[in-house]
Amino acid sequence: MSEANSSGLSEAQIAHFIEHGYIKLEGAFDGGLASQGQEQLWRAMGLSPDAPETWKQPVVRLGFLTGKPFAEAANTPLLHASYDALVGEGRWLRPNGLGTFPVRFPSPNDPGDAGWHVDASFGTDNPDFMQWRVNVKSSGRALLMLFLFSDVGELDAPTKIRKGSHSTIAKQLLPAGEAGLTLGELAADGFASTADCAEVLATGEPGTVYLCHPFLVHSAQPHRGARPRFMAQPPLLPKGEFDPSLPPSAVQIAIRRAIGMEL
Repeated sequence: MSEANSSGLSEAQIAHFIEHGYIKLEGAFDGGLASQGQEQLWRAMGLSPDAPETWKQPVVRLGFLTGKPFAEAANTPLLHASYDALVGEGRWLRPNGLGTFPVRFPSPNDPGDAGWHVDASFGTDNPDFMQWRVNVKSSGRALLMLFLFSDVGELDAPTKIRKGSHSTIAKQLLPAGEAGLTLGELAADGFASTADCAEVLATGEPGTVYLCHPFLVHSAQPHRGARPRFMAQPPLLPKGEFDPSLPPSAVQIAIRRAIGMEL
């Protein structure tokens, strides 16, 4: 896959996204912003990087953060051009920050959230998150994004991605129409339909961003490394509902190909 540049994504990168459901952008935001973000995250948790004896929990979840390093990290020229390339120019909302942050700590304990899933798009006002919904148009979500604010190696609880699983989920959602399916309905078989997909680990240096199709099946995992992992997993929100008068975006092309619809 060819390198990204400030003018946007290459044809090879867009093709990779359509086929496999994600792209990895190294240096999508500056490492200095990652360091600033880490400092704010440590303060928000009330913990210290120099006191590992206080790291009692395998995961600490922090909500959406709008501080300068987070807003700037989400809005670099490369990322804006990439949003345009995958979602369509003018079809997404400028992020005003990043979140949530599941900060994962080295621990022998089960974090309690390591299971295959897709992220919900709408119906999130229901207090039972298993009733949150996804439909074949991906109403309410343009992309799933993973922003790495620390070095993430294979032992540092990198998110696991099932390559190409977005196509399987699109086919599963098609019969449910506009109403879509709940997360509980999608997860009824433990996502067995995607079990044969190759697994990819979302590893990288601070400043790396994974831009993922909204239907991509992924999973957390326990942290077996030495230093905490800092990563944001925000959505990119669409500006409005799908407009059939506009040319299909890369996200929509991936869905159409999966369900056998003419482009």
